[in-house]
Amino acid sequence: MAIDMSESRSQAHHPEQPGAAHVPDSDTPKPTSKKQPILIVVMGVAGTGKTTLARALEARLDMPYVEGDALHPPANIAKMSAGIPLTDADREPWLELIRTTAEHMAAAQHADPAYARRPGVLVTCSALRGYYRDILRGTRAPPGLQRPDAGADAERQQHLELPAYFVYIKGDKALLQERISKREGHYMKPGMLESQLQTLESPEGEEGVVVVPLDASTEEQAEIAIRELNALLPEPL
Repeated sequence: MAIDMSESRSQAHHPEQPGAAHVPDSDTPKPTSKKQPILIVVMGVAGTGKTTLARALEARLDMPYVEGDALHPPANIAKMSAGIPLTDADREPWLELIRTTAEHMAAAQHADPAYARRPGVLVTCSALRGYYRDILRGTRAPPGLQRPDAGADAERQQHLELPAYFVYIKGDKALLQERISKREGHYMKPGMLESQLQTLESPEGEEGVVVVPLDASTEEQAEIAIRELNALLPEPL
């Protein structure tokens, strides 16, 4: 009796494994790498259009955005609504809250394997003084507040891996006064601009700071900010 040897050879070379299921290469999960999360602070005095630029960057970069003013406690909002300038003591807990909010958001993004947006946070904040910006960088604690020891706290260590970059909207006083006088429904009164200008310590020359002109269009500002940030970052946005 003749035996079909070709069938035997085929079975020998391609044995069936009980219970094994073939998974097509196209369906095989591939590891994904996430970019380093960063904090981008769109900063400047009142009337510079921080929210408008931050929204444009949010759309361009696909990064989550937090309105810094929304984190002010009611007491701060009441003072500003009454035309009373905030003090350092008023601002310090607010600045720390912005920083820790961004840290917790970045940690949640890192822990979520399905998170698909650009890791990090965009936030608006006047960030007027140098030490205010250090609080936002996470390198300085407000007086009387001791930040936890990163070495003893793994989650805190993750939080600290959130470098901060600043987009400073710079403009002259006359244009600022014109713009803020046209705003409606905002608790920041036009008369408080002078106080902010007196408090402002220009961030120009500090590490991680880019400058965009107030008189440019929002699209131009966004282009400049992204280009200049990419020049500073170890990987493009």
